[in-house]
Amino acid sequence: MNTYLYPTPEGFDDLLMCTDGEVLTGLWFAGSHDEYKHISDVVETQNVASLPSVIRDTNRWLDIYFSGRQPNFTPSYRMEGLTPFRKAVLEMVCEIPFGQTMTYGEIAKRMNVRSAQAVGGAVGWNPICLIVPCHRVMGAKGKLTGYGGGLHNKIALLRHEAGFVSSTK
Repeated sequence: MNTYLYPTPEGFDDLLMCTDGEVLTGLWFAGSHDEYKHISDVVETQNVASLPSVIRDTNRWLDIYFSGRQPNFTPSYRMEGLTPFRKAVLEMVCEIPFGQTMTYGEIAKRMNVRSAQAVGGAVGWNPICLIVPCHRVMGAKGKLTGYGGGLHNKIALLRHEAGFVSSTK
C-alpha cells in the first residue's frame, strides 16, 4: 500500500490517498480522525506522471471537484470489510447529488430500517471521503454532526458545494 498527498485549496486540510497499485483503497483528510483507518508512509505527488494511474485519476477527480464541478467519472476504488448493510448505506450516500444533503433518518427511512444511528455508524465507517460523499449526510433537521474528516472540513465542503450550486441558478 502506498499513500499519496493531495494538496487542497485554502480552507481545507490536505487529503491523503491510498492505493494498492490497482485501485484507490482510502481517501481522507490529513490529521483527521479518519487517519486511524489507514497506516502507510506518505509519498509526495509532485511528479504526477510517475504516479499509479488510479492516483492520477483521483488527482484529476479532485481537481475537478475543487474547481466547483461534479466530476463525470469515478476513480476505481475498493472498500474492504463491507457488510451488506454498509454497502447499501454507502450506495445510497453515493446517490446524494452535489450540493445537496440528506439526513441519517432519511436514509434509514428509504432503506426501511429503524435506526438512524445504525446508518450513522455505516456512514462513519466510509474510508473513501468525497468520492463517497459522506459529508453530505446530516443529523436530524439538518444539524451538523460529527465527521471523521473533521467538522471544519465538512462545513467547508458543504459551503464549497452550495456556493457553486447556488451560483448556477
